[in-house]
Amino acid sequence: MNALFLSRLQFAWVISFHILLPAFTVGLSCYIATLDVLGWLTRKPVYRRLADFWIRIFAVSFGMGVVSGVVMPFQFGTNWSRFSDAVASIMGPLLGYEGLMAFFLEAGFLGVLLFGRKRVPEGIHVFAALMVAFGTLLSSFWILALNSWMQTPSGYKIVDGRFVPSNIFALIFNPSLPYRLTHTVSAFVITTAFVILGVAAYYLRRGRFLEEARSMINMSLFFLAFMVPFQIVVGDMQGVNTYEYQPAKIAAIEGIWKTQTHAASVLFAIPDPATASNRDEIAIPGLASLYLTHHSDGVVLGLTNWPRQDWPPVVPVFFSFRIMVGIAIVMLALVGMGLFLKARKKLYETSWFLKLCTYSSPIGFAAVLAGWVTTEVGRQPWVVYGLMRTKDAVTPSLTTMDVVVSLLAYVLCYLFVFGVGTRLLLRLIRIGPEFHVAESHEAYGRPARPLSAVSDDEEIDND
Repeated sequence: MNALFLSRLQFAWVISFHILLPAFTVGLSCYIATLDVLGWLTRKPVYRRLADFWIRIFAVSFGMGVVSGVVMPFQFGTNWSRFSDAVASIMGPLLGYEGLMAFFLEAGFLGVLLFGRKRVPEGIHVFAALMVAFGTLLSSFWILALNSWMQTPSGYKIVDGRFVPSNIFALIFNPSLPYRLTHTVSAFVITTAFVILGVAAYYLRRGRFLEEARSMINMSLFFLAFMVPFQIVVGDMQGVNTYEYQPAKIAAIEGIWKTQTHAASVLFAIPDPATASNRDEIAIPGLASLYLTHHSDGVVLGLTNWPRQDWPPVVPVFFSFRIMVGIAIVMLALVGMGLFLKARKKLYETSWFLKLCTYSSPIGFAAVLAGWVTTEVGRQPWVVYGLMRTKDAVTPSLTTMDVVVSLLAYVLCYLFVFGVGTRLLLRLIRIGPEFHVAESHEAYGRPARPLSAVSDDEEIDND
């Protein structure tokens, strides 16, 4: 329980909570933009009602993200000053680009999105929704460019112990960025889609907002039918990239201790770093070589290929990866069941499936957290992979008591902010889009239609 361990624990606490907000708002901003565009093009009031409803959810989530995100830069100065000093010439510009190009764009047009529905022409409001979505994606790009550089550093030189850019293009578009960016953003939009699916199922189970619910469940199901398999393919591509540039991380993920051909894929085991072996192992022979090297007899390096001090923490990395993959399989099965019920015209009436969708709303967040643990803990003991150790990045004058006090403050602050914010979000979901019905119909020049007029077997066209 020294300052280094507590600083890592504090950073894990802060980033674990903060990442839940981008995991939701990135996908939600894209969904709102889609709804606004569809409402503008088709003139169907249901899209306008849904857009207004989810804008309220987005506003609260965005506010929580800002509050939780402000803490992140402070930690670099207070707890990780040696890291900040060493990489300032790289981290400063990339985070600066994120603030100037992404956050300002997102925050500026968010005002139009929130308050401009009756104050600007509809086309301008649609443009604002698109810019907010673009801003969230641009923010993800710059943050992941920095994180990916820490994972696969390139385009730099070391001058007087500090990293400075030598090729800004190679630095930004480092070897792992394309895979990491695609995999992460896909995970974010899938997370949002499962929340939308769960909210739609919640309304259908209670016979409320049926037109809106059917629109949401159809849009989310068909989107997930494409995105979940795509995410699995991209995840495999990132795994191959990781094996090329961070083979020790892959060895920990796979639970492979000795270098071997025809390496087995370990489905389950209890890794034992002390003996460099797995207990109670269940494995498929040759499969790991196949998907890591694309050859059944490919060579896969084991952890014993490196000094023990260079090993990542095997147990959390091993199990977090399997949690992530397990959730992906559950997602795929859930989407498959939904499409099957849709084809049989029983989607809206099958209560057990709707209940399952409601309870599955948070699984995307769990997958994102598991993926973060796999990626970031698997990078240890390096903060800049292969170049700077985490123990050398911590502030030298930091005491254990300093971090205890700040950690407790962060824990209390985040529990309060996320507790109040989550309560408000759930309240907004329970209220639903009811208050926007008359406004949305009048905006399109149609008379308001009571919710009771929507029949249980009415089909909604979502093309």
